[in-house]
Amino acid sequence: MTIQQLIDQIRIKKSFLAVGLDVDLNKIPQHLLELEDPIFEFNKAIIDATHDLAVAYKPNTAFYEAYGIKGWMSLQKTIHYINENYPNIFTIADAKRGDIGNTSSMYAKAFFEDLNFDSVTVAPYMGKDSVEPFLAFENKHTIMLALTSNEGAFDFQTLNVDGKELYKHVLETSKTWKNSENLMYVVGATKAEYFTEIRKIVPDSFLLVPGVGAQGGSLSEVCKYGMNTTVGLLINSSRAIIYASNGTDFVEKARAEALKMQQEMSAIISLKFKV
Repeated sequence: MTIQQLIDQIRIKKSFLAVGLDVDLNKIPQHLLELEDPIFEFNKAIIDATHDLAVAYKPNTAFYEAYGIKGWMSLQKTIHYINENYPNIFTIADAKRGDIGNTSSMYAKAFFEDLNFDSVTVAPYMGKDSVEPFLAFENKHTIMLALTSNEGAFDFQTLNVDGKELYKHVLETSKTWKNSENLMYVVGATKAEYFTEIRKIVPDSFLLVPGVGAQGGSLSEVCKYGMNTTVGLLINSSRAIIYASNGTDFVEKARAEALKMQQEMSAIISLKFKV
């Protein structure tokens, strides 16, 4: 999917919602456990119920790897189902990979070629040669960790280095890498006050924003400081939507939560762009 196609979907749906598919068998409705592949069946139900309200889905691969080969097969079936049935949905492999060049090339092939995701999250700690292999894929997007929403983010990311926070050095340096136009960035919603500074460095890039809802981030604050002329945001919500209920009404409850977020996003878009 190209950036323009993603922008078009945001305009059509008046939504910039990414639904996180972080499936824990201990939290899904018990009746699904009787099925052959409960993880896939849960995902399929959530996707069918929310695909008109969301522009992206983001499976966190750890929730699939934890179940071994069966979990990986569930992930493969999930991404294939989205690509086959809802090809205008942007897909994100939340894998947070990052290693030396040859290894990164193999990670990139796994997610971009074998699984056919549109994007993958990467950690930039090892620098340019750990990220550029991901950037080499045409119409594929690399979502780099920039400023995360966890408590430990302050251990390194905001350290002052030569008069500037480390995350700013990371953002600025990443813009010099080959095919950097294929970069997006992860910025946590709980760091809303930093968005103004981030937008000075990457004004046109898409930002993937976790932390709204369950982690306490404010959608309105993120949009106030982080939205650009094309919206430029993908707001991820996982638990608040997919675990809105663990009963037989989980589909209806998930849709209701997604609709609530989409309506709030629609109002923000209409106000921002006067549409």
